Parts: sequence; structure tokens; C-alpha cells
Amino acid sequence: MEYDDYNEEDSFRNRLSTVTEDGKRNWVYALKPNGKFYNYRTVLAIFYLLVFFGIPFIKVNGMPFVLFNVLEGKFILFSKIFWPNDFYIFAIAMITFIIFIALFTVVYGRLFCGWVCPQTIFMEFVFRKIEWWIEGNPASQRLLDKGDWNFTKIWKKSLKHLIFLTISFLIANTFLSYILGIDRLVRIITEPLSEHLSLFLGLVGFTLTFYGVFAFVREIVCTTICPYGRLQGVLFDQDTMLVAYDYKRGEPRGRFKKNVQRDLGDCIDCYQCVNVCPTGIDIRNGTQLDCVGCTACMDACDFMMEKVGLPTGLIRYASENGIAKGEKLKFTPRIKAYSFILFVLSIVLFALLLSRKSIDVSISRVSGQLFQELPDNKLSNLFNAKIINKSKEEIPLQFKVENYKGEVKLIGTHALTLKKEDISTFTFFVILDRKEIKKRSNELKIGVYQNGKKIQTVESKFLGPFQ
Repeated sequence: MEYDDYNEEDSFRNRLSTVTEDGKRNWVYALKPNGKFYNYRTVLAIFYLLVFFGIPFIKVNGMPFVLFNVLEGKFILFSKIFWPNDFYIFAIAMITFIIFIALFTVVYGRLFCGWVCPQTIFMEFVFRKIEWWIEGNPASQRLLDKGDWNFTKIWKKSLKHLIFLTISFLIANTFLSYILGIDRLVRIITEPLSEHLSLFLGLVGFTLTFYGVFAFVREIVCTTICPYGRLQGVLFDQDTMLVAYDYKRGEPRGRFKKNVQRDLGDCIDCYQCVNVCPTGIDIRNGTQLDCVGCTACMDACDFMMEKVGLPTGLIRYASENGIAKGEKLKFTPRIKAYSFILFVLSIVLFALLLSRKSIDVSISRVSGQLFQELPDNKLSNLFNAKIINKSKEEIPLQFKVENYKGEVKLIGTHALTLKKEDISTFTFFVILDRKEIKKRSNELKIGVYQNGKKIQTVESKFLGPFQ
């Protein structure tokens, strides 16, 4: 039997799960999942929320741990400041990220969407939990929505949306702290509103956006709006890991009858997998773009299988080929190879971020200037140094000639002192013995030292007389 043979009707593929046959919004009333996968996701969600709300308060050496100030072009990762001249790292990071996404999706499907996507975390583990707490289970929610606007409905709806707005405001403030920094955000909050009206309006805009997404748009973000969700349909293949229904074992489906010999498949047609789905799909219809891989149907199905004494895993992590062949999900050589590549890409990316220098020195000989002859049979060349100090500290530096016996003589200052978060320029002479200059153009290496420790070697050219 082929995969589509057991489907009596494929009309579900002709429309989104969030839209009814007559084109109206199909509001999803999802039942609260229970099971080991939901417990794992809950622990991960708590950790995620702690990290999301906690990172803006983390500082290292007085600097935010993470800052994405797109307004001023200032970026901080792992308490390291990234300047415009570091954007080659971001270019490499973007290419690495795109490759990572493609390989990850080919192998692991929508694992990201179901487990760590911010939309899923906030919707399923914050806003929907509040809705269950205030309005009750899906049946109670339906009755409340269809009922008249009496006192019970008014206070429940008012309380829910007030909490939704409050949490959205908190998310918006946290989001803004990633852009401006927590100190500046606190200062904006405590200072008069008139001094920061534009930022306040931006904060209101973010708040209403988050509120609209989690109170009304909801799963439409995953099924329609999110570009990653649309992209995945192109990247999936027959060996991609999916949350899949084992139609070989489950069909033909039928209700379970106690103390009656069962000659049907293991699917008891209880619809629990549909009731818990946050996007409202029936996983038994096969792979669908609307599935976010959240594992709620896996927990619900395993629970029902245990209740009726049938083996669990009717809905499980598997590939289409694995289901067709009746095999459990295996780490094939391809999965291992792609996972290794993902690991290497991650290491390369983190190495680039962590190895970025806090001081960037550029030295060039002053154009249009030849050598100068000095007493004691010495020659000198004039150089310019452009130094970027990306740290929040003033740093003293020294220049030393590395590959010749010579000296560096600064012009206009007695010491190289870099201002914090600034670009400094210096002019200096490099003085060498004439007898060491053998060619017209000579390789010159200048060591850059910070408190006696060499941090960089810069190469340039030293011009001498024609030989």
C-alpha cells in the first residue's frame, strides 16, 4: 500500500489548516499536551526564557554581553565590540548560517521550530498556558467565545488580554534592551517622556506587534508568514527526520473496543493527535508544511496507546523512507556527515567571533615621501598609524622594529595612548642604520606591544636609496 492509498480525501492539501472551506479563520483550540516530550520542551522553554530575559543584565568588564545597536551601528557579542571593519566576520557568519540552516533542515526537519523557535516558546509555554489557566480547556474556550457578553466572559477576556498586553510590553522592553542596552533603557524609563518620545512610540509599536501576534495571529506566523517554514518544503527529502505517523502500522484505523479481537490497524481514531496540535492539522494525513514538529501529537498518541495496551511510537520521529520500510530512525552516514559539517561550521563561526582583536592597527608609509638622511649614517621613513581601540579602556601602546636594529620616533607626542572606543592616528619616523638597507624597497615589520606584551605584527615597506 502506498502512502496516499489510505487517504480517502486530500482536500486538506488545498487549503491552510487555519482556514475553513468557506475561507474563514479556523481558530485553533489546542488541548494541553502531556508526556515526556512536552516535559523536555518545558524544561528547555524555562531555560530559554531565563536566557532571553537575563542576557541584557549580564555584563563583562562593564560592557553588555550582547548588544545589537543598529541605530548607531554598534554591535557587541560576548562582550566584544564589533566595528564596521569587522563586518567581514558577519559576512562569513551569514554564509555559515545559511549553510547551517540548509543542512540542519535537510537532516532534522523542523526540529528548531518545535523546540526553540521564539514564536513557539512564547505561544505554547507562556500565552497559551495563561489562556488555559483563565478560560479553561478547549471546550470551555469554545463555549466562552460563542456565549453572550455576560459578566464572566467580560472579566475573563479582560484579564487575559490585560496579561497578554503586560507580557508583550515586557517582551518589547527586553527586545529594546538588546538594541540600546539595559542601562540606557532604564534611563529612558526614568527620564521625562518628552525627552524620548520617538523611542516611547517605538516601544508602543513593538508592544502592540507582539500582542497582536500572540493574541490573534498566532499559528498563522508558522503556517503562512515565516519564511523559514516556507523554505523547508523545498529542503525536505525522503530521509529528513519528521514527526510522522506510521500508516503501515496504523491503517486501517478504527475505534478501540474492549475485549474484542482487533483486526484493524493500531490507530484507534481517537483524534487526540488532532486535538493537541497547535496548528490544527491531522498528522495522519502525512507530511504537511503546517506541522511545526512540536511533538504534541507524539505525546498524545503514546498516552492513548498505553491506555489501550498497544505499542507506543505510532507517531514518532522518523523519515518517510523509514516509515515505508518499517524501520526506526537511524543515524545514516549522510546524517553523520551533515552533522559533522554542522559541528565544524559552528566551531569556525565561534572561533571567528572569539578571535576578533580588540585593537586593530594599520601602518602605512606616508605617500609622496622618500627616505631622509640623518647624521651618524642613518636613514628614516615617515609612517602613519591608524589604530582602532574597540574596548572601553584607554590602552598604552609601544612600537618596535622587529626585523632590523632601529628605533621608532613619535611626532607630536611622547607616548601612544589609545582613547576608549575611538580611532587614533599617529605619525612617526622609523630610523635604521644605512648599512642595513640593501635594496630600494625593504620589508619592514613593526611589533605592536601593550604593557610589554606583543599583540600584533604589522608589515610595511621601508624605502632606501638606489643601490
